[in-house]
Amino acid sequence: MVYRFTIISDEVEDFMREIQIDSEATFFDLHIAILKSVKYPDDQMTAFFLCSDKWERETEVALEDIGTSSDEDCWVMSETKLDELLEDEKQKMVYVFDPLADRAFYIELSEMITGKHLMEPICTRQKGKAPKQIVDYDEVTKVDQNLDLDENFYGDEDFDAEDFDPEGFTMDEGGVYDEEK
Repeated sequence: MVYRFTIISDEVEDFMREIQIDSEATFFDLHIAILKSVKYPDDQMTAFFLCSDKWERETEVALEDIGTSSDEDCWVMSETKLDELLEDEKQKMVYVFDPLADRAFYIELSEMITGKHLMEPICTRQKGKAPKQIVDYDEVTKVDQNLDLDENFYGDEDFDAEDFDPEGFTMDEGGVYDEEK
């Protein structure tokens, strides 16, 4: 059987990839197919997460076994065939490609094509340019330093940060919040 996956990004509106892969291939094979389709190097600790219909992350399939001592099963990409965990069309997954910033692609098992097999995964559709694989934190920091956070930022010209009292409490001299003051 062949699985057809549709891959989108929440960062780039017109980005889409469609990959067809044999159902007996591993998650690692899908991982490599995704990387090739977006021209990313294979140098990050990526992971797949099987998701609920509302995109809530559930089962993780990691690139490597990091030796957690939890009671949950540890699924490793190279040891787990797609058909072991994916049984239904419209199954949703998240593929985390930038683990430090928790950036990901959203994947849906669009179609299960019976009676066909593929020797190698293929990217059958490409649309748009993929987002950068890794966020450049130096660039982000430069942008943040240039932000002008004056009173207009908060939507009130009368705003004065000196008057701000977190959660309606005041602090005593020892730095402890006191409701009574």
